[in-house]
Amino acid sequence: GAAPPALPLPPPVVTLMGHVDHGKTSLLDALRGSSIAAGEAGGITQAISAFSVGASGGRELGATFIDTPGHELFAAMRERGAHATDLIVLVVALDAGVQDTTREAIRYAKEVQCPLVVAANKVDRPGGPEAVAKLSQQLLDEQVVLEAYGGEVPLVPVSATKRVGLEELLDSIALQAEMLELRAAPDGPAEGTVLESVMGKGLGILSTVLVQRGALRQGDHVVAGQSWGKVRLLLDEEGAQLSEAGPAVPGRVSGMRE
Repeated sequence: GAAPPALPLPPPVVTLMGHVDHGKTSLLDALRGSSIAAGEAGGITQAISAFSVGASGGRELGATFIDTPGHELFAAMRERGAHATDLIVLVVALDAGVQDTTREAIRYAKEVQCPLVVAANKVDRPGGPEAVAKLSQQLLDEQVVLEAYGGEVPLVPVSATKRVGLEELLDSIALQAEMLELRAAPDGPAEGTVLESVMGKGLGILSTVLVQRGALRQGDHVVAGQSWGKVRLLLDEEGAQLSEAGPAVPGRVSGMRE
């Protein structure tokens, strides 16, 4: 008989990791085109949020980004993000180089065998090119071999504040995703990961979920760890109602019990 048709390629799920002051949230804002960093308590991301960037230009694939909290306190939470991800973008500020948090993210990536893309942030500052060479050497010391050195890890110089290199970063992510061939069934019962849960005003528990296989729809019964419930509301990252969430589509669900 004929071979079954190839499953579609969902957008890759990309987690941004890196030191808290290296511009991770600013980079996410630039990609999302909004501004959250200014309103964060002490500048540290409190909630893992997920959002999608659509395909554009010559790119057939968009990407779904997960923001991980940047503080050591959130190590367990970060680990949960790392297991739901296809690619890790390691954000390193060129004026600071590799830090402990950078090393921790590299260690995670190796543990969960997740490919890396390095976003070298603050390239608009003076001495950018020299800093890229220095950072490349520091990464080599951590056994992260960049493409420029014959390895597999791309390094993309970016500036989150000046919005430089964002298209190149998205292209690099799309290229990595195509090489990974991350195919997922877009129908059938949904399976995925709960990234965070918060109390929503008048909505009870709102859980941010990321579907990995199948489709999640309003009215579906869901189980997550010790918690269970029925999807009363399914919202996108902007708070608009979704009819369904397929692979790599982030959604917010109300209806889970404690």
